[in-house]
Amino acid sequence: MTDKPHKPTLFAGSTFEAFKGGEDPAQISRLAHDTAAALLSRVRADPDPGVIDRLIDYTDVNGIDAIAELWSRSSARSLPGALWRIYLLRALTRQDPEQSSFVYQRGAELSSTIDPVVAGAQAPTGPDEITALADQILRGLFEGDFAVALDRAGAFCRLMASGCVSLADDVDPVHPARASELTTRASRFQTISSELAACANLWRRDSLD
Repeated sequence: MTDKPHKPTLFAGSTFEAFKGGEDPAQISRLAHDTAAALLSRVRADPDPGVIDRLIDYTDVNGIDAIAELWSRSSARSLPGALWRIYLLRALTRQDPEQSSFVYQRGAELSSTIDPVVAGAQAPTGPDEITALADQILRGLFEGDFAVALDRAGAFCRLMASGCVSLADDVDPVHPARASELTTRASRFQTISSELAACANLWRRDSLD
């Protein structure tokens, strides 16, 4: 048995387009719920910075597939489902921080809501700032207000969705296929945003299992 870590998994754009929240199998593995609850409760009870750093960096070493195997099939409105979505968003952001920051910045510039404030990225938002935001949101699950971290992630998703729609409008006359891809991506971000908002509400009612 080797101790060599797995190579981190990179996501093709089609992988994200195929991700659909809320369409999980009826039979959810109890293991997913138990591991999510045990991990969260243990770390939040004693939020050692070194442990949190390792949890944040986990997918960089082991790949997002390791997290997916545990939690990706759980209900969108569950504790493992929420953790999976936050890890997925971080992986997607870090895979292409230049594009992610460009889309986010476009969405923030167009926003007439408090979402840029809630998400909390430093402005202007470049690759370093968007990467830092993804790390901050994930860290907030383990050492801050869990519901607030979900709210930040939801705001992030809404800004990304808005940015994708705007960019789709820009390229539609000359690259309709790319416009369609961006529109689909916007829809996925919007879906995840709604799912995270529901999880935040459940957490505040002590009902997120």
